[in-house]
Amino acid sequence: MNKVPMTVRGFEALKEELRWRQQEERPRIIEAISEARAHGDLSENAEYHAAKESQSLNEGRVGELEDMIARAEVIDVSKLSGDTVKFGATVELVDEDTEETRVYQIVGDQEADVKSGRISISSPIARALIGKGVGEAIEVNAPGGARGYEIVKLKWV
Repeated sequence: MNKVPMTVRGFEALKEELRWRQQEERPRIIEAISEARAHGDLSENAEYHAAKESQSLNEGRVGELEDMIARAEVIDVSKLSGDTVKFGATVELVDEDTEETRVYQIVGDQEADVKSGRISISSPIARALIGKGVGEAIEVNAPGGARGYEIVKLKWV
C-alpha cells in the first residue's frame, strides 16, 4: 500500500469533503431517488436514472476519499526546514527568459492547484526542483517546451 504524501491542510480538506459527501450529499441523493420512485414506472423515469447516476458517482468518490485518507502520510510543513527543496517547501523562482517571478508550494497530487500556487510533487517542475537549493538553476521540460528557472528563495510555511 503506497503512502500518499499531503499537507495537514490537504488532509483536512479531504476529511471535510468525505464528511460532506456522507452526511449531506448521500441523504440528499437518497431523498431524490425515493421521490423519483414515487413517480411510477422506473424504466422511463429520467429523474430516477439521474439520481441513481448521482448516487453512483458520489459513492465512487467516497471510496476514493476513504482510500486516500487511509493511505495519507500527513506532513506538517511548519516543522520542516533545510536548505534544499523537498515536499512542502515554498519556492520562489525567476524565469530566466522573462524575469517573471513565481512562487510555488510543493504539495500532494490531490491538493495541487496551480492558480493558488500549489503544485503537485509529481509535476515536472516539482521533480526538477527536488534536492536543489537557493541560487541553483533548473530546466523544466514542460509541454510548451523547455523553460529555465533560478531558485531565488526557499521557505517553510
